[in-house]
This record gives sequence, structure tokens and C-alpha cells, in this order.
Amino acid sequence: MDLPIDHFRLLGVSPSAGPEAILRRLETRCDSPPDQGFTHEVLLQRADLLRRSADLLTDPADRAEYEAALLRLSESHPNGTVGLDLPTSSEVAGLMLLWEAHGALEAFQLARQGLQPPQAPALGSGREADLTLLAALACRDAAVEEQDQRRYESAAQLLIDGIELQQRMGKLPDQQRQLEDALQGLTPFRILDLLSRDLGDQDSHQRGLTLLDELVVARGGLEAADADGDQPGSLSQEDFESFFHQIRRFLTVQEQIDLFSRWFEGGAADAGFLTVLALTAAGFSRRKPEFLEQARDRLQTLANADLDPMPLLGCLDLLLGNVKDADRHFAVLRDTDLQAWFLNHPGDRLAAQCEYCRAWLERDVLPGYRDVDASGADLDAWFADRDVQGFVDRLDRKASRQIGAEEISLAWAMAGDASLSASSEAAESDQDVDAEDADATPFWQQRFWQQSWFRPAAAAVALVGITVAGFGLVRRNWDPAPLLPETASRSFEEEEGDEVDETQELDAALSPVDDEPIASLKPDLEPSAPSEPLVSDAPTEAELQALLQGWLDAKALMLSGEPADLSVVAREPLVKRVEQEREADQAAERSKSIDASITTIEVVDRSPQRIELLAQVAYSDRLQAADGTVIDETAPTDFIVTYVLGRDGTQWRLHDYIPGS
Repeated sequence: MDLPIDHFRLLGVSPSAGPEAILRRLETRCDSPPDQGFTHEVLLQRADLLRRSADLLTDPADRAEYEAALLRLSESHPNGTVGLDLPTSSEVAGLMLLWEAHGALEAFQLARQGLQPPQAPALGSGREADLTLLAALACRDAAVEEQDQRRYESAAQLLIDGIELQQRMGKLPDQQRQLEDALQGLTPFRILDLLSRDLGDQDSHQRGLTLLDELVVARGGLEAADADGDQPGSLSQEDFESFFHQIRRFLTVQEQIDLFSRWFEGGAADAGFLTVLALTAAGFSRRKPEFLEQARDRLQTLANADLDPMPLLGCLDLLLGNVKDADRHFAVLRDTDLQAWFLNHPGDRLAAQCEYCRAWLERDVLPGYRDVDASGADLDAWFADRDVQGFVDRLDRKASRQIGAEEISLAWAMAGDASLSASSEAAESDQDVDAEDADATPFWQQRFWQQSWFRPAAAAVALVGITVAGFGLVRRNWDPAPLLPETASRSFEEEEGDEVDETQELDAALSPVDDEPIASLKPDLEPSAPSEPLVSDAPTEAELQALLQGWLDAKALMLSGEPADLSVVAREPLVKRVEQEREADQAAERSKSIDASITTIEVVDRSPQRIELLAQVAYSDRLQAADGTVIDETAPTDFIVTYVLGRDGTQWRLHDYIPGS
């Protein structure tokens, strides 16, 4: 056979090496043969070939003649490869030396050729065993060399060829398993290699999509709790997240919609939220509001205790022209920091919502797609688009829609250069808030949102831990009312007397079920309290304190399972929030006992339509199961709350609150 190697390379010495260096190298090579399991016969042949090369290179005349021949060949065939003619009996030994001289790819190809008819050795012979073993070893090393050059798909194809050869020979199951493990470990690199190629190479791109689909399905979803990074070829959750972050930008938005939808329908619940984002990105970038409608419908089907869907539903309804629905969604946000941001926004409520929606699109929705421009989200252009206007015009005019798309655009323009900002003294707790363990939070919140393509809108202004794009910290907050801008007081008057259609109740509300209430920590409360609205033009501090205490008492009654009329002291969004909290407790077969008392109040700001109070609250609570078992409780403590009262017509009601320290 013609072995593509010269005597210097075969022996492993430099062309300038002298006789003494050559002999030392010969001794070293003969004393350290490969120990992977080759036959004694082939190892003797290997040593014989090494000695022949050493004899030639240490003889002055033979070496001079050989070097002159090499020079002539390089001049006549500058791109040629020098080879050695070997007898068939030394074929395996020569290939072994070629493999040792870092010619793994050539050694594998020639070994595989030697195992094919008509050159195939006799079954069960030592030559067959040596060639099969050499093919496996050379294949694995050749794949490593290709991987080092970032030719991942080429490395994978080598491993596939090696596995097929080992399967056909059926002699070395351990070697075959090592090749299979190496191929499995290459999967993420293959996907990145194939998807990052030019879209003109559709065969490669589709092969990469198929491999990605198979990888995620095999893992059990994007967030595989049982993924074991110690298994051969498997990715730890951290490594998988890094990998997924890299490849998303090589996928089109439609490809991501298809993949995420398929994974979600296959049981990977963690892909549902990404489907919502991809549908939103496709709809907004292509001016296709029907995609946003699909995103909203999909979002409402997600069952995730860690997901507060209200900010997303608010943004989607706003973009679809459902302004009143959007306002109701933003009114029941879980996160107090985000509530505070809306309260402190310099514009009116609609302007704040438009500003938040724009930031959400720019930071959470549009980045991360191969074919979507994430440079900016132009809401003016969105509402000015003819297709968007046509779609909005075709929507059923529900009672909840207060203004049209043109007024939304105007409100957005009013926002001007107002940027997201947050109170530096955002509340840390209400003492009834159970902070979630960050380690238990899905990685879409913990890690991916910390990256540029999945960062919450308010991350740029350090609203740490708040709900920005939907996934939020789970809070057992007994008083999570929305915090609204001061300029909203005018709309409170306009909304007085509005009837709320039962069909417009929040989709997140659960159907009430019978529940056995437990005794309150304040057994002296009367179920009918409070009964009289506050209608004084200039309420005294005693009247204001009575209103706030009425709110706390009525809410405590409702959360313990007793009937109470909260509408006397609070606006509808706050009442709905308490009802939802009680319904959630009923569904979980639990109830709360709360003891909350206003001990002192201080009027911070007063106007004919708005009063801001700073109150000290003595508070304790207990969360119990249906059988009376205490699940959690808060020891008696004091904390500060800022309450905002507004005048709806002639009646004063609680509009919002800010928990303090």
C-alpha cells in the first residue's frame, strides 16, 4: 500500500536530526507501543518499520539519496504528498504509525477501506481485529481534530461513519459506545454550526432545526429538572441555557413560534411563555395584530403559579386597542415596585402604560430573532399602520373600550421622553409577603432574564426582582392594590356609577367554592362593618383612620371566609384583588386569619379629590389548611403604609397603597 508519510514523520524526528537523536527516538518508540489492545504480531511489525526508517536515516549515503529524492519530488509536484510503499503484510502497522503521527483522518479512511471487500481480511483474523480497533481509535481522534477546528458537523459525520463501521463489524462494543457518547456530546455544537450558516444552505439549516428539536424533546423541555450534566454527552442546565442563548439569534421568529408551540403542546410547559413572546414579536414587527391576539389567547392558557400575566395582558390589550381591559390588567399587578413605578410616572395612566409597553417590546420581545429588527419599538407607526387600524376596527366594540387607537397614539406622544424610573425606597415587605427562594425560580426568570435578549423592561433602571414581562416573584400579599398616578383622580369621578359586566371579569379569577372558615384573630369584628360611606368634604383624621380601619377589618373578614362589603371603602380593582386572593385560597383549601389595626396616621398631602396618608399598622396573620393546620404565620409587628384616597363623586374610597418598612 501507499502510505502518505515520509520516514522522518513516521519515526517522529526532525529532518535536521542527527544519527544519535534518531537512535534515541527509535528506542523510545519501540519501548512505548500503543496499549489499546493490538495483537502482538502487529506490534512487532510496527517496531520493524521503525527500525527500517532509522537504518535509512542513520546511513549517510542512503539518507543523502533519500533527501535528494524528496527535493526533486517537491520541485516537480509542489502540491503533492510524499508516500512510502509498504507490503500488504505491513499494512496495519503502517496505518498505526500514520495514526501515531497525527494522521488520524487518513488512518481512519484507509482502515475503513481495508475492511471493505475485496480487501476485507478473513473473519476472525488478527488483521481484522487490529484494523477494527485502529478504525475506532483513529475515528475518535480525527473527530477531535475537526472539532478543534470548529468543523463540528464534519466531526459528527466522521463519528457516524465510525459507529456504522463498528456496528457492521460487531466486535468492539466499548469502542462503539465511546463513539456514540462523543457524537452525543457534539449535538449542541452541531446545532450551532448548522444554524449559523447562511440561510441559503437550507439543507444544513433544516438539519440543525431537527437536531435542536430532538435535543429539547430528549431533555424533557427547556428547563429539565432531571437533566444530569454528569452523563456522557448531556448538558447541565447552566450549559444548556448558555447554548440556547447563543442559538436563538440564528432562528427566525416563525421558526421559534413553530418550535416553542410544538414543545409546549408536547408537554414542555416552560415553552408556553416563549411562544407568547415569539407571537408578539412576529405580530408587532410584521404589523399583524392577529398574532398578538393569538399571543394573548395563549397567555391566558398558561397555568404557572410563578407567572403574573397581568403586565403582558395589559400590553397586548393596549396594542390591540382594548384600552379599558388593558387598564384593568395594569390595575391588579402583583409587584409593588412596578405599582410604584406607575404611580410615580410623570404622565397620566395611559401615557405610563404606553411607555411601559414600548420598553417591554424593546427589551423582552423583539431581541433574539434572526429576522426581527430590535432597534426600537415605534408605537406611533404601529397604530398608524392601515392593517392594524383595520384589524382594530373589525374587533367587537366592547363596553370596556374607552378610547380608540388614535387616542392611544396621542397618549404615547404625550409620554414624550419620560423614561422608566422607580422609587429608590421600594418596599421590601408588607410583613405578610413570603419572598420566594430565588433558587426555586424557573431559569427563564433567574438567568435568561439577566441576559440581553431576555431582560425585563425595567431592568435598565434597577427595578430588581419586579414583574416586568410576566414572570414574577410569587407573593402572598394580603394588600396588593395597584398604585396609580395622581392625575388619575379625574377618571375616578368619570367612572362613578359604571356597571361592571360579569363577562368582563379577569380571566385569572377562579370560581368560588365552599370553604369552612376558621376563626379570625379578631373575633369581635362584625361582618357588616363598615356600613357607612365617607362623604365629608373635608374628612377629619378620625374619619380617615376609621375608613382605613374599615378596609382592614372588611378585608380580614373576607380572607377568613366571612362576608364583607369592601366596595364601601375601596375601589373595584382593590376589591377584585382581595376576591381573587380569597378564591385562590379556597381552591387551595386554606384560609387566612388577619389581625391588622391602624395605630397612627399622618396626612401627607390633601386636595379636594385626593388625600395621601402615612399610617402605622400593627399586623399579624396566620395561614391555615382546611383541617386547621397552620401553614405559615407572621408574628405581631408594626410597619408603615402609605394610603392614597380618592373621591369618587361625593364618596371617599381607598384607591391604592404603598407598603413601607
